[in-house]
Amino acid sequence: MGRAYQNKKESMAKTAGQKTRIYSRYGKEIYVCAKSGGVEPDGNLSLRRLIERAKKDQVPAHVIERAIEKAKGGGGEDYDTARYEGFGPGNCMVIVDCLTDNVKRTFTEVRQAFVKNDAKLGSPGTVGHMFDHQAVFVFKGEDDEAILELLMMADVDVSDVEVEDGMISVFAPHTEFYKVKTALTEAMPEINFEVEEITFVPQTQTKVEGEDVAVFEKFIAALEDCDDVQNVYHNAELDEE
Repeated sequence: MGRAYQNKKESMAKTAGQKTRIYSRYGKEIYVCAKSGGVEPDGNLSLRRLIERAKKDQVPAHVIERAIEKAKGGGGEDYDTARYEGFGPGNCMVIVDCLTDNVKRTFTEVRQAFVKNDAKLGSPGTVGHMFDHQAVFVFKGEDDEAILELLMMADVDVSDVEVEDGMISVFAPHTEFYKVKTALTEAMPEINFEVEEITFVPQTQTKVEGEDVAVFEKFIAALEDCDDVQNVYHNAELDEE
């Protein structure tokens, strides 16, 4: 990929209101994952990964437990996944993943975020082919060749290993997430992952500059304000000078 990984999934943090929104989104995602794949993390790898990520993002235990208990009940809401693709300010590419109990409402809210911020909503597949669905791990280190050899010896299908500014980034097909994590943690028990997630990694970057930077930030904020939006991925490289 020719560059160290930059997390293109917009972070939703800082204020108390934003934290509440994060907790709500994790709660919804954990509930859906547990309801569809089983409530035991040992038997539902997607749920286990989601719980680990929630804990890393400092989601309170009671939020996680409540979502799983709700899934155990078998009732509750039914959510559908919805994915929207298009072009944001500066012609960058954007993928918006949602969980919704009302597809019409969600489409309207996401479309408004696009329309009001110089962005164009496309049809399914418009930009998705320009992103790779990858497992990504980032941790401190300098020897990318040693890490690549370690993973290859563990029979892990690795897409790329890069090093930049004292950080190693490992990219692998999303299906290899646990094989990568197991191989790295067994070889380096003290390892601390700065990033460990399954995400959409853009194949190319689009520079967003000038007045488009402020419009892009407003656009992302509008998407994050939609309760049904879970994740936003993009290939924008912001010129903030």
